[in-house]
Amino acid sequence: MVKLSNAENRRLDDAARAGWMYYVAGNTQDEIAKKLGVSRQSAQRMVALSVSEKLVKVRLDHPIAKCMDLADKIANRFGLQTCEVVPSDPSDPSSTVGLAQAGANEIERHLKSSQPKTLAMGTGRVLRACVDELAPLNCPEHKVVALLGNMASDGSASPYDVVVRMAERVNAKHYPMPLPVLPETVKAKNQLHAMPHISQNMQLAQQADVTFVGVGNLGTNSPLHLDGFVTPSELEELQSGGAVGEMISWVFDKNGQLLDCAINQRVASTPLLVASEKPVFALAAGEEKVYAILGALRSKLVNSLITNEYTAERILSID
Repeated sequence: MVKLSNAENRRLDDAARAGWMYYVAGNTQDEIAKKLGVSRQSAQRMVALSVSEKLVKVRLDHPIAKCMDLADKIANRFGLQTCEVVPSDPSDPSSTVGLAQAGANEIERHLKSSQPKTLAMGTGRVLRACVDELAPLNCPEHKVVALLGNMASDGSASPYDVVVRMAERVNAKHYPMPLPVLPETVKAKNQLHAMPHISQNMQLAQQADVTFVGVGNLGTNSPLHLDGFVTPSELEELQSGGAVGEMISWVFDKNGQLLDCAINQRVASTPLLVASEKPVFALAAGEEKVYAILGALRSKLVNSLITNEYTAERILSID
């Protein structure tokens, strides 16, 4: 079998997605164009390609077909603006392989907008991997702003900060958040938030055109713990209080409710808005994150999801 280039694979994936939307989901070509952010002519070509490449028969003969069905079910179940499900690695269904590429494609779609946009970014391993997948771009008309700081209480920096790295790759004006993720006290947090450059950054982040965040679990391998932001005793206290996950260090339970706890009182991150009309993407996958992702979806703090096939099936089996 001839190995296709990455560009050709993406071309066929786009055709398969358009073919599924047209022949299975019943979208018009105008609707496909709007949902995929392309012209009607491009949508028409993608649908035609799905037929000429024999991706469409009685059913969509492409691995993405099952993923599209799962994405449609999750979007309807949780009232999402959009959901993308990437194929799972058969040898490791909890792997995050594929998320970075899908996330990078979505980020690039906004960066290629002819209208100036502000992108608000969380941090973490998956988002950093997304940034590393971005094609070099020249986007001086766009802004990239951090939703949270990247420093632990001892002043050490997280290796998974994304805003500066992203700005280097796409040449966009960027606004990092120079403050600790968890200040020592609520008073210290309030003092930091009162600083003009911090309050301006937070306002810019809350008004962003699109937001991207990771979802962290709160088990033994919690990023908050591994990266030194919370102590073992604090982690145990969170787990005892029903915490299952966190987004930009805001901690929530399985129903998506933010906990009334010391961590949430001190966290310096820009608050996410409930039921935002603007797209707020969560990117996460894996068995250890299933309940965290489910809580995030129930919270209505995110309205878009990028995950993998295995995780999508687990979420639908629980909810």
